[in-house]
Amino acid sequence: MSEERVRVRFGAGCVAWHYPGTNGGCVIMAGGFGVTKEPGTDVFARRFHAAGFSVLAFDYRHLGESEGEPRQVARVGEQLTDWQAAIEYAGTLPEVDPGKIAIWAFSLSGGYIFPLAARNPQLAAAIAQTPNADGPAATRNAARHQKPSAMLRFTGRAILDALGSLVGRPPRLVPLVAPPGTVALLTTPDSLQTNEALNPGNKYPDWLQFVAARSALRVTFYRPGRYASKVKVPLLVVVADQDQSALAAPSIAAARRAPRAELVRVPGGHYAPFLDQHKTVVEAELDFLNRHVLSQPAAVSHLRLQA
Repeated sequence: MSEERVRVRFGAGCVAWHYPGTNGGCVIMAGGFGVTKEPGTDVFARRFHAAGFSVLAFDYRHLGESEGEPRQVARVGEQLTDWQAAIEYAGTLPEVDPGKIAIWAFSLSGGYIFPLAARNPQLAAAIAQTPNADGPAATRNAARHQKPSAMLRFTGRAILDALGSLVGRPPRLVPLVAPPGTVALLTTPDSLQTNEALNPGNKYPDWLQFVAARSALRVTFYRPGRYASKVKVPLLVVVADQDQSALAAPSIAAARRAPRAELVRVPGGHYAPFLDQHKTVVEAELDFLNRHVLSQPAAVSHLRLQA
């Protein structure tokens, strides 16, 4: 464990890294679909923390260090509830001003940013990085990079997994990423960069890169970008123009519907912000956080805590 961060727990057994900051601001973070907190947030969290922000980077229930059985099951509703618990918990951290809290996520979790920001107008800022704003559109595109026989096998496994869950059978796991023709969650070209981007040199050997097949059923129809017009807080949407895993076009459209959105476009695929475009993206995000989080007046509740 790094000396700059400590483990904390909140909500339904969620475990998080808490990096105490110095400027009163806090960035809450989570990884993408099936991605635990270390590979999903470390490289960005350390930059935000170095700039003075507190960071709360958490694992969803059923994943990573967090509690919850069965393991490796990802449910949209539960994950949104975990986010809400994280937002509430962050406001209780002693060094954090409750009026200076931001949220950050990428991929499927990046899509969550739209409804979360819409439902939490007290947030100071929100960052959706290469978000999956339109599940049906992303699913149709992903089908172009998969073989029909593998798609049928995946669908069958997901349905059997969902039915088995009703009688308490253990999850039927599928890989998060694999080449076309393999029964896996994603087989898009840029998804094959997952280890290069998130787990170089197997830096995180404890990250189990599998998920219950049933988890994909809800995601296929999930369209979080439809909440964009209801987001009243400052919103930064980062898209990679050649993204084949979470398409750029729906996210660009969502950004245009949000009243206070800013859009950053970079070349490359889904993981460009973790790879060759990392410097550009993290600097844009820090600039956004500095302008919108640190410019907020101190919350009265925070002042009372410090009195």
